[in-house]
Amino acid sequence: MEDTDKTRLSPFPKIELHVHLEATVRPERLLEIAKRNGFDLPADTPEGIRDLYRFRDFNHFIQVWILTTNALRTTEDFSQVVVDYAGEAARHGAVYLEGIFSPIERTWRGVGWDELFAGYCDGAQEALETHGVEVRLTPDITRGAPVEDGFELVRRATKYRDRGIVGIGLGGEEALYPPEKFTEVFELVREEGFASVPHAGEVVGAASVRGALDALHADRIRHGIRALEDPALVEELAERRVVLDVTPVSNLRTGVVDSLSEHPLPELIAAGIPCTVSTDDPEMFDTDLTREYDAAMSLAVDPKALYEAAVEGALCGEETRERLRRTGESYDWSGLAVGAREGRA
Repeated sequence: MEDTDKTRLSPFPKIELHVHLEATVRPERLLEIAKRNGFDLPADTPEGIRDLYRFRDFNHFIQVWILTTNALRTTEDFSQVVVDYAGEAARHGAVYLEGIFSPIERTWRGVGWDELFAGYCDGAQEALETHGVEVRLTPDITRGAPVEDGFELVRRATKYRDRGIVGIGLGGEEALYPPEKFTEVFELVREEGFASVPHAGEVVGAASVRGALDALHADRIRHGIRALEDPALVEELAERRVVLDVTPVSNLRTGVVDSLSEHPLPELIAAGIPCTVSTDDPEMFDTDLTREYDAAMSLAVDPKALYEAAVEGALCGEETRERLRRTGESYDWSGLAVGAREGRA
């Protein structure tokens, strides 16, 4: 895997619905945060952190995730993460973001719930003021956590509903913890007016997607690409217009697909399922929004269709949705060379 300086840009309008904010922290910023928090990292240079980030296998990825996210401890840290990534995404044309964060693991290590939520919400407000990018937030319940921790996350999120918390997700080790474990938690999610946006159908097959739909009443599916293993499920997703958050480079890095040319994104779209494109874990998977769209366009996927699906799937109010719709309608998409690019993965 070749690291990127992330200097190549394709600034046509983009909407990103699936990015783990903890995995957006640039090495230089991680070193700065760790230093002010007195947290020891196994490397003390940006080059060393980049080598640490370099994806080897999924177990290594989890180890790096735990190590680096433990450095984030204060409201200032969480806010800074959001503002930094909004600026980075804006360079690639992002006009709207939905950021994921995983608070449960942080609370296990002594960080307060309010520090977490207030920090990310402060960052979302500052991101709009500084970079003009609207950011909404969708905290993930950790699959390996006790069910009571899921209930606590939802209860805490209600305090910040008016500050940009719009949905609740489910993330972590999909193969070990099926969605049904959190059925009752997601009943509370719905009662509190949040959208249900679980990860499903990435490393586990169509049964995971079915569980997310039936047990968690998913409004949108993060990943979902293995739904193709069940034709009836594909038909249902298309009929219900369930938007999938697709992350091509991430799927390649983690071995969910063997090669970019084999990625199921075109087949999903051809089946009538609305799909979007996102970075997932950009720093740890050496990707960015330009690279993701290059990958999708190399598969002859129309970026305008991706944008329109994202408008449809965004967890925003109608005023924002109409603004995003107008942004897409006013852009001349005809100049983009779909199918002519190399997927730079």
